[in-house]
Amino acid sequence: MTTISKVKTGSKYEEMGSYSRVVAVGDWIFVSNTAGRNPDTKEISEDLAEQTHQVFANIESALAAVDSSLADVVCSRVFIQNPQDVPAVMTIVGEKFRGIDPASTVTCPPLGSTVYKVELELTAFRGASRADVKKINLAQ
Repeated sequence: MTTISKVKTGSKYEEMGSYSRVVAVGDWIFVSNTAGRNPDTKEISEDLAEQTHQVFANIESALAAVDSSLADVVCSRVFIQNPQDVPAVMTIVGEKFRGIDPASTVTCPPLGSTVYKVELELTAFRGASRADVKKINLAQ
């Protein structure tokens, strides 16, 4: 029988919207769109880089709860409020995913509040970090 784990972080929005931060179905792990609110202080930095790093800290904590890490991420969806912030956010995303190289979508829709500058949603596969990876480069 397949085991499903659902991780809650205590976010008021998880309760309001009746969703989990992470749902792991077997080895597949789905991470809900995650903002950069500090779970301890409930504050969100106005600084783009700090907010982006907090997004990753929140995600890494949630992944660890299901015995996974960023190294297992196979797909990311990056939502950036202001198109002018794309280079700065993607520099941090690139640092976090260097060598992992997940499939990725980057878009600039309005987010749930103007205080959110960036949010990430991820799909991971537990054990992907230990898989035999075949890299194919189509560029000449």
